[in-house]
Amino acid sequence: MAVGLANSRHGADEEARAEVDVLNSRLEKTAQLTKKIQSCLGRLEATGKSVRDVSGPLNGETKKLQILGNNIESVISAIERLRQPADSKNDEEAIIRQGPDKAGLSNYLNSIQRLSKALAEMQTSNLRANQQTIADLQKLIKNGNGQLESYFGQLLRDETPASLEPLHYITKNQPFPIISQDKISRLSLVNSYVARNATSENPLVKIYAEVRGQYLHQTLLNLAYATMNTAKKKSEAIYRSGTNGLGMYSQALEGIIGAEYENICSIFLRQDWGTVLQLSSQIPLSELARTLRELNNHIKTHMTTDCYLAYEVTEIMTNLASNIEERTGELKGTLAAALKPVRETAKLSLPELLDDTKRKIGTLQILPSDGAPIPVVSETMQRLQAMVEFLRPLSSIMISLGDGGWKSMATANRSTDAVPSLASFDITADGNEIFAHYCTDTIDVLLSALEQKAKMLLKGKSVMGVFIANCVTIVDRMIRDSGLAPLLDGRLGVLDTWRKKATALYTDNCKELSLHLFDVIHTNKTQRPPSGTSESTAILKGLSSKDKDAIKSKFTAFNTGFDDMVARHKQYSMEREVRQMFARDVQQMLEPLYNRFWDRYHEIDKGKGKYVKYDRSSIAAVFLTLY
Repeated sequence: MAVGLANSRHGADEEARAEVDVLNSRLEKTAQLTKKIQSCLGRLEATGKSVRDVSGPLNGETKKLQILGNNIESVISAIERLRQPADSKNDEEAIIRQGPDKAGLSNYLNSIQRLSKALAEMQTSNLRANQQTIADLQKLIKNGNGQLESYFGQLLRDETPASLEPLHYITKNQPFPIISQDKISRLSLVNSYVARNATSENPLVKIYAEVRGQYLHQTLLNLAYATMNTAKKKSEAIYRSGTNGLGMYSQALEGIIGAEYENICSIFLRQDWGTVLQLSSQIPLSELARTLRELNNHIKTHMTTDCYLAYEVTEIMTNLASNIEERTGELKGTLAAALKPVRETAKLSLPELLDDTKRKIGTLQILPSDGAPIPVVSETMQRLQAMVEFLRPLSSIMISLGDGGWKSMATANRSTDAVPSLASFDITADGNEIFAHYCTDTIDVLLSALEQKAKMLLKGKSVMGVFIANCVTIVDRMIRDSGLAPLLDGRLGVLDTWRKKATALYTDNCKELSLHLFDVIHTNKTQRPPSGTSESTAILKGLSSKDKDAIKSKFTAFNTGFDDMVARHKQYSMEREVRQMFARDVQQMLEPLYNRFWDRYHEIDKGKGKYVKYDRSSIAAVFLTLY
């Protein structure tokens, strides 16, 4: 059994050695193969380097040939594309010759756009062979654009009447008509193309302005004429608010320009709206400016009666400019420039009215001998009353003139180009307050001039007092009975001053009469003369004959002077308020003095009435007749 095991182990070892021999043999072959591969790789690397050295330039040339081939193909393709416009030119030309109306606007615009694109591509090629085709395309496109402009203009003319009757829309409070939506759509489409392709200014702006500008002008022309016709003087009466045609004119202008702006916004691009409106409105606004210049000349010729028209024009035009500017954002400067001459005349009218009052009074050769007032007083107050109707524009004018500015303007150069004073920019100024100051200045100028003239032409202080008091009363009455009252409330101290002057003049004669009623008789120094009616006899007993004669003379002188004063008082032409005022003043000055004098000395003629003409009751009755 041991032998069997030994034999078995010996067989296994032999088998293992045989496998090792096989592996060794294979390793030796692998090593030999590896050497051969390495040798081959070395030879291959040397060969590859040679190939690269040879194939490198060949590869570069191949790439160049590929690029050249691609370029040739691109050129051939471009030539094919360039041949297409020339091939289709006849088709597009047929559309262009038909015009946008027959060919259809969209088709026509697409044709021009295709031609424009083809032209741009051909111009970039710069091939000499295409120059004639380029020239033909340019001519065709120019013709097409020209037909578009003509088409735009014709559409406008078809839709634009020669004129409208503006009063129809104003009186019925209807908006002015606008271009129909169908026409708007086509006009807008044409403008969109032309504006996008215009190299400089949009030519359609000028076409629109010419067509619509004439329409606006013709529509408003009759109202411009009516404005001047209603300004013509039929009498020398003061201008009354609303009697001129400018109000209707401005309403029509505002309405039709508003409608036109709506058209413009629907047709043109946003950046063109202002320009188109300015150009379209140029002719009608020039006519408006001309009308305002003629109105201004008329106002200057009739300044004292028609300066109020200047105030109304100022208000109307200011409101018009504000309304249009609010609606469109345009034309305010143009309208302000048109208004400027009239506004300057309105400012100049204020010192001019004062000067006119002075001139009228200065040329007077006679004043009423009975102290009656003269027309210049009521005329001056009527002017101020009329101004209240135009207080809104006057307030603005007063602020620009400045408080008291009418005084400096009266002596300064009245050029309309004069630099405005700082007062013109006083945004805190109250125009009504300044106007009230102007009114009090006017009243003071009036009464001062009348006083100077009265000193020259009237004889006697009493008649001067009557004259001035009458004038003051008329001024006061015309203030209180008009719209001046609330404006001048608390500002009539100037009238009180003149009343005092008038009273002082009228009662100056009373001072002389009162001298006859003063005691200048020397009586017994040890006994004071009693007073009172019952003591009159006792007082007279203490007087000497000389003193009694003096008393008699005083009564006689007083009677004469008093009767003369009463007679003149009744002969004077006095306003009711003046007569009552003077009667009260005279009575208050003389009656107490006379009653005292009568109490002391009435027994001088023992009731015969030879010297003592009036007793207490009779002289009181005379005073009552003065009222």
